[in-house]
Amino acid sequence: MARKKNNRTTENSATEVTEPINTPDRYYFEGGLRRVKPYHHTYNTYCKERWRGRTLYDIFTSEFRDRTPEYYKQAIEDGRVLVSGKVANLETIVPNGAIVSHSTHRHEPPVSSRPIGIIHEDDDMIVIDKPAGIPVHGAGRYHFNTILEIMKADRPGFKPLPCNRLDRLTSGVMFIGKNPKAAEKFAVQLKSRTLQKEYVARVSGRFPDGVVLCDQPIMSVSPKLGLNRVRATGKEARTKFRRIAYYPAPPKTDAETATTSGDRPATPPATASEDEGYSIVHCLPLTGRTHQIRVHLQFLGYPISNDPIYSNRRVFGPSLGKHDDSAENDSEIIDRLSNMGKTELADTTAYRTHLTCPPDVAPDTDPQVIEAIMFREHEAAVDAYHKRKGERLSGEICEECDAPLYTDPGVHELGIFLHAARYADNDGTWKYKSALPTWAFPPEGFEGPTSIPDWREPGEGEELITNNGFAGSGADGGPDGDAKEDDVLALVRGVGMVNLSQKLRDGQDLTVE
Repeated sequence: MARKKNNRTTENSATEVTEPINTPDRYYFEGGLRRVKPYHHTYNTYCKERWRGRTLYDIFTSEFRDRTPEYYKQAIEDGRVLVSGKVANLETIVPNGAIVSHSTHRHEPPVSSRPIGIIHEDDDMIVIDKPAGIPVHGAGRYHFNTILEIMKADRPGFKPLPCNRLDRLTSGVMFIGKNPKAAEKFAVQLKSRTLQKEYVARVSGRFPDGVVLCDQPIMSVSPKLGLNRVRATGKEARTKFRRIAYYPAPPKTDAETATTSGDRPATPPATASEDEGYSIVHCLPLTGRTHQIRVHLQFLGYPISNDPIYSNRRVFGPSLGKHDDSAENDSEIIDRLSNMGKTELADTTAYRTHLTCPPDVAPDTDPQVIEAIMFREHEAAVDAYHKRKGERLSGEICEECDAPLYTDPGVHELGIFLHAARYADNDGTWKYKSALPTWAFPPEGFEGPTSIPDWREPGEGEELITNNGFAGSGADGGPDGDAKEDDVLALVRGVGMVNLSQKLRDGQDLTVE
């Protein structure tokens, strides 16, 4: 197979990659997905400071999560991993300055077969409509199944230069430069505050009337897992929201409402459900933090309905992180998110083993009733898993490399209900927008918008609602009880606002260790 040398080294990855040449015939389409034929791939990673003095096996199993420990053990034992050009073993210590080489038969995950839409094109720029579920850059198990590589294959000789980025799961407007000068100029403009960026999201429940401003700071609590949360000590983040449509849930059938326990509480859903209907929300981010819209919607109590992280009850519990700016549960949340491995059956399997929050029922509920609810919840989760068929280890192996193979991703893993709808220059020089995604269209039997409306600030008789009534930790309704007028509040790093007076009233020790 023809190969070319591409010495690509960055400060973050410090990796020199040997890549095969990309061509259109590398792709094929099957089952509604774009697929990449397996190919051989070698990458050379320079030793990072945190690797020094550690064994090779320890590094691979802790730093590279896209393969199982068993796979890495076999790869090392088979001699497919070299340290500075020499065959290594499981106990090889990686010294300072070493280059770790790993040769692999690469199997990329399939992505959406939806074509990359072209919104505008001129001599310097292509404005695209990015499909959900396709990453922009190569990362993890993705390389050819990315926006940049697909565009290279579609346009031989073209070197696309992205000016902005969207998450893999997010769809919508993206800017691709045709030459370095134009790309750099436009990227600077996109990072400035002279633009208006608008998104559309679908959230659980009936979002409030008027314009809601969320100005809660955001910080990364686990960069490795990509988890961000509201924190008083985080970076400034401000987003405005306005509901543009609400659609009530259809009436449940007798089979859906019937239970074997009479008047027992209904089984809570694995993720934020749309049992109370759903809203289409216009989102106006005023800052540009990672996952900003997703985190702010979760904080307000209206998470994106199918968000695999911020709408996941298994990770955040029954409240789904509503009005939660405390760090008290961070370690548990990180553990739950980290344990959502590829071999797990379903997102809610751990409920049956009591590793996460029990159902949201009254404190005096009979334990046997709780157990019955949890059992039914587990059974429902297993059934839902088989219906949606998320990407998991299939139990099969590749005949050529003995690597474990994955099932196809489910629809829920190919995108979320978040769409970059419109970008415009504040002085009116240019404006680009994409069509309203199908998931935002009114359901059958309802009327509603089928295109993206212009953003509207609060009109006459409307008020700007800040944080949906949240006053901060220690204030009314906060985790430290009802705040009194003369209470002393303190900002604690990594925790947020703490009501010291309330803690003294409760007899808590305020000693700092």
